[in-house]
Order: sequence, then C-alpha cells, then structure tokens
Amino acid sequence: MSEKKPYKIGLALSGGGARGFAHVGALYAMDELGIKPDIIAGVSAGSIAGSMYSAGLKPLEIMKLFMKAKFTDFCEISVPKDGFFRMNGFRSFLTKSLGVELIEQCSTPLVVCATDLDNCCPVQWREGAIAERVMASCSIPIVFQPVKIDGLNYVDGGVLHNLPAWAIRDDCDYLIGINCSPMVKKNTYKGTLLDVAQRSYMLMAKTNAIADMHLCDLVIETKSIADMHVFNMHQKELVFRSGYKAARDAIKLSLIHISEPTRPY
Repeated sequence: MSEKKPYKIGLALSGGGARGFAHVGALYAMDELGIKPDIIAGVSAGSIAGSMYSAGLKPLEIMKLFMKAKFTDFCEISVPKDGFFRMNGFRSFLTKSLGVELIEQCSTPLVVCATDLDNCCPVQWREGAIAERVMASCSIPIVFQPVKIDGLNYVDGGVLHNLPAWAIRDDCDYLIGINCSPMVKKNTYKGTLLDVAQRSYMLMAKTNAIADMHLCDLVIETKSIADMHVFNMHQKELVFRSGYKAARDAIKLSLIHISEPTRPY
C-alpha cells in the first residue's frame, strides 16, 4: 500500500519572463473548471504568479496589478559588476501587492525555487520572507544582480530546473506542470547581444525542464507564445489568453480521458 501524500493536487509553474502571464490565464481556467491546487511550486515568472495566487489574489486581480506596468517600473540600471539591473522597484511592488510577508502565511502552501550560486545547487523555500525569495527566483544571471539571503547568493531557479516539479512531486498525488517556455524553432536568431543572452538562457531552461516534465501527470504547454521575447510586457492579454486556452483544453481532455473506461482491443 502506497504512503498517503499530504496534498491531492500539486501545481508546478515554470519560468518564462513575460510569458508568465500565461500562468495567470491557466489559473483562471482552473478556477472555472473547479480545480484548486493544494500546493504550488514556482520558478522565476512562475514564482510571481504562484506567490500572488497562493497569497489569495484572484487571477484577474493579478492581471490588474500588471496591466499598466513596464519593465522599467521594476528595474533600474546598475553598474554592471554582477548584473545590469537592480530590482528595487520589483521588491516594493511585491511587498505592496502580496499582502503577506512570509511564505508560510500564504493561504495555499507555496514553494519558491531558486539556484544557489555559492553551492551550485537548486534550492526550495517553504518559509521565510516572500518578496526577497521571489526576487531571487526571478534573478536571470547577468541581466539581474544575484539576491543575497543569509549570506548566500541566489539567481533564477531556471538555471537548473525551469519547471519545479522536482520540489513537490513527492508531496502530491496528482501533479500538473505548466510550461510557458516550450521547445520550438519558430523564432529566428537576430545576432544582437540581447538576443544571444536571451536565446542561450532559454535554450538552457527549456532543455533542463524536460526531466521535470516527465515527473508530471499532466503537462500544459503554451506553444502559441513560445517565440515571444521574455521581456515583452506589451502583450499581456494575448499571453493570458494563450495560457487560458492551453490549460482549459488540456485539462478538459485529461478529465475526459480519465473518466473514460478502458476499452478492450
């Protein structure tokens, strides 16, 4: 007899920059279908959506917070010693928006994942100051400065695991993974410094997500926005709709498949 797990449904949310608004659309679809995750793990953009939802914000409330936001509202240029941008504005935004100070204060259990630069390993947080840990989870190397917590330096969790299924697979009976950075070959290499950095990082993140996808019972991918720039904040509604449609279609198909009796051949 298998050991009873503490949670029924787990939800793992990938990184993906501005594509992360797809997570909000997916959460909206899940709400409509009456599917409530019992625990959420998030990386990078997934940690933003996951933390806000876990803290009690509804998907449309999350979208409203971001609708007029620009990249420069959250970041400011720094002397490029270990990152081109500081995220002071993002810290203030998170602190004001979340309504909770600690991860363990969230109404839905939350796991925030990042990468420990000093010890070269993935980390997961289930307690502690929520804003700085979400910032650490989102700190894309070189683009943003690492976030120092308790004397250690942390960067984006997508460096090692862009889909945090590993963090909660043993905690739940059924695990849904949402990958807003699927592997496609639609976009064309542009040859700019920013494009080199973005494509290199996303290739790494997309590749390391494969093993975590195999840990999920259901994987939802938003392929229609896979070629969108990770810092494109101008198509939030389009990305939201992409996540909504992908999640609704995949979940409804999964529910139908599960409910159908096995047919003899």
